[in-house]
Amino acid sequence: MFGLPHPNEPIGTMMLEYFTEQLARDAQLRAKIGYTFYVVKAWDCDGYKLNEKWVKGPYTITNYSRHFFRPASRQQVDWTFPIDYKELHFHDVMPEAEAMMGLIEKIRPKFIYSLHNSGFGGVYWCVTHDIDHSVYETLYEAPRRQNVPIHFGEPESPALRVFYPAVFEGGGIEVEYDYLEKYGVENFAEEINSGTCSDEFAFKLCGAFTFLTEMPYFCDPRIADLSPSDMLRGDAVKARIEWTRESNRRLRDAVALSGEYLSEKNPFRMAIMDFTKDSGSEAELKMVETDPKFREYATQAEKFDNLYVNRFYRLLSYGMLVRANEWELSRMDETGEVNAAKRASLEAAREKGMEYHNQLAPALEKELDYSVIPIKKLVSIQLECGLKIAQYIKTHA
Repeated sequence: MFGLPHPNEPIGTMMLEYFTEQLARDAQLRAKIGYTFYVVKAWDCDGYKLNEKWVKGPYTITNYSRHFFRPASRQQVDWTFPIDYKELHFHDVMPEAEAMMGLIEKIRPKFIYSLHNSGFGGVYWCVTHDIDHSVYETLYEAPRRQNVPIHFGEPESPALRVFYPAVFEGGGIEVEYDYLEKYGVENFAEEINSGTCSDEFAFKLCGAFTFLTEMPYFCDPRIADLSPSDMLRGDAVKARIEWTRESNRRLRDAVALSGEYLSEKNPFRMAIMDFTKDSGSEAELKMVETDPKFREYATQAEKFDNLYVNRFYRLLSYGMLVRANEWELSRMDETGEVNAAKRASLEAAREKGMEYHNQLAPALEKELDYSVIPIKKLVSIQLECGLKIAQYIKTHA
């Protein structure tokens, strides 16, 4: 079990705080579960430090997005595992990923619980490969017991297969590669600039089954609404892609205002550049045109996901744009650097980021009927789901 695979996802650290104490106290529990647990409580501590200003609240999408940090793909500890697949070759392994590789190689686990959590929407799950669907039904019990909606919107990535409603293929970078190849993408070096994940690495090494329970901090009941909407699913996807492309263009223009002054050591610089690429959009548009399921009417959940949840995640990039320029300005203040042109460029880019953030955040605060999920509920959901799948894998290894 490992927490903080992404530094903006600390729910797993709190679940492990509770669970490890119960294991230490309760011999009967240890015997009943029948596993030896290897626990990494916080995998990306450096990145977590850059999220500290929202962790204690206030818990609003405005405050969360303004103080959010998530590294670029090639700097994420769970996406820098080595891979050689077709034209993709990645060996720039981060030290944290190298340490996890060594642990996996040493213990060769049967079951891995990768303790991710999402930001907005509902609860969903990812699995290494498809298993008995009756088990998926039991997973639904956990969020329903806590009155937290299940995510019935789009998959996290269009490349992922849907094994069951709200249960998706976990997969690694090979799944993404094959998806892009299927829909005619040729320049894989630009589209994929990271490695693979611990899921794919461990499965190839020793057949380990990796499980994720993704739970949001903020939820809106519309993400679980399976009634039909007034919009074709393909049109909802196209609207999302069009809006995102325009947002990416504006972000790139804002970065250009101060780009020459954003140093390589700036932790937000590469993240912004990574998250403002139009990666995969052409492939997704081709999928929409060729797959008949996108000619059906979207559910309310699918429409809401495409038109609103996507904009919540874009708000996070606006926040990081502001922080990238603030980071450089604070370095200037600390070192006493005097450079009028540099300061003016950084301040202009920061103000442009604030403008975008201050436009979108109030609009979403008004349009989203969201609530904040108590941490105890999220920990309960994550632990219950993890133990259910662990027991299934134990008896069906």
